[in-house]
Amino acid sequence: MAKYVLRETALTLLTRIGEQGGFSHVLLDQEINKQQLSRQDGGLLTEIVYGTLQRRDLIDYQIQPFISKQKKIKPWVKWLLYMSVYQMEFLERVPDHAVIHEAVEISKKRGHKGISSFVNGVLRNVQRKGLRSTDEITDPLERMAVETSHPKWLVERWVAQYGIDVTRDMCEANNHHLPMSVRVQPLQISREEAMNTLMEDGFRVEESIFSTQGFIVLEGQILKHPLFTQGKLTVQDQSSMLVAEMMDLEPGQRVLDACSAPGGKTTHIAEKMQDKGEVTAYDLHEKKAKLVTKKAEQLQLTSITATKADSRKLQDIHDQETFDRILLDAPCSGLGVLRGKPDIKYHKNEEDIFSLRKIQDELLEHVAPLLKAGGKMVYSTCTVDRHENEEAVQQFLTNHPEFEIDPTFEEELPKELQGSIGKSEYGLQLFPQEWDTDGFFLVRMVKKG
Repeated sequence: MAKYVLRETALTLLTRIGEQGGFSHVLLDQEINKQQLSRQDGGLLTEIVYGTLQRRDLIDYQIQPFISKQKKIKPWVKWLLYMSVYQMEFLERVPDHAVIHEAVEISKKRGHKGISSFVNGVLRNVQRKGLRSTDEITDPLERMAVETSHPKWLVERWVAQYGIDVTRDMCEANNHHLPMSVRVQPLQISREEAMNTLMEDGFRVEESIFSTQGFIVLEGQILKHPLFTQGKLTVQDQSSMLVAEMMDLEPGQRVLDACSAPGGKTTHIAEKMQDKGEVTAYDLHEKKAKLVTKKAEQLQLTSITATKADSRKLQDIHDQETFDRILLDAPCSGLGVLRGKPDIKYHKNEEDIFSLRKIQDELLEHVAPLLKAGGKMVYSTCTVDRHENEEAVQQFLTNHPEFEIDPTFEEELPKELQGSIGKSEYGLQLFPQEWDTDGFFLVRMVKKG
């Protein structure tokens, strides 16, 4: 693909994501597949789109002196400037003159001469004078918010919960690439065999400490490898792999996955049970429930039944004390997955956290009675916020004295994680900077008796 066309595609995606609220990871995947982009072109497109989104607020602050006289800037022009400055400042392999030339050509095609002159002038000024320093910002939290392109309310919230050092490290980690990790289907292939095969094919891989089935792909195009296309591997973040590992699963059990789509944890549960037993999976939307079924078919697993249902109403479907194990991977603010979905931080607000917490409380209340006495329930989220995590667990335990944190939860964590900075009496908070994963929370509770 010509670089000019590639950057036009990047601009279209950025304008749509930034102005209309489209999901970056979904739109990127669709565009890469639609245009059948090569690995190199797909990588550059992803880098420009994700990088620009990750650094949006910093770039906006830095270019303000060069655009302040312009009364109104069309959204696509603003995003063209953002993506151009991102390439000039953060992509060393792209020469400034090439970035400026292509930006001007795109502006000529999309607008009029005045717009192309404006774009050229701003980018030439950036090249000649350099960018504005954040040292001008006297408020340290505001400066951190701008430098890391996180909303100030979120920075303030995290500092209040975790302190300034953890927050700064987390914000910086959110602007860096997330390594791809995969999980073997152990009924098809062992981790050792899969890793050896990939290394023979020129891949660089490394074992994960989170799961005996997981490893990290440091180099190589895994999605096109036969091990992936044949259903012997599936992509899953390491933090998510920890869920099934911590559910204390055995063949023959009846397991409920209350919020299951897209099916990564559901299929991992079935694998840990050697595909023997019953895994009953639900999702609020039929289309998403079908994704779970498709995932199970791809991995050749037969113990999973995925259905559309509101898990706050499962007592209308199942008797109390039906399941040996329950997973509630609750809907959440998603503030732990900003490395792969950077647009989330611009679309969420503090009120979202409180409204989602109400749903989390309702889900806990309604699925808990379905667990057998002596059974175990894992509560997990892909967010980094105490209100959705530790505080939700604390309130649930206060309201349900028949439950307690499983006394063996901590000691059964992988040894490396037992000393994690996010460990508390109510669970384990994983921070993205600590293990180079998504931000994630989980805890295992047991129903007494």
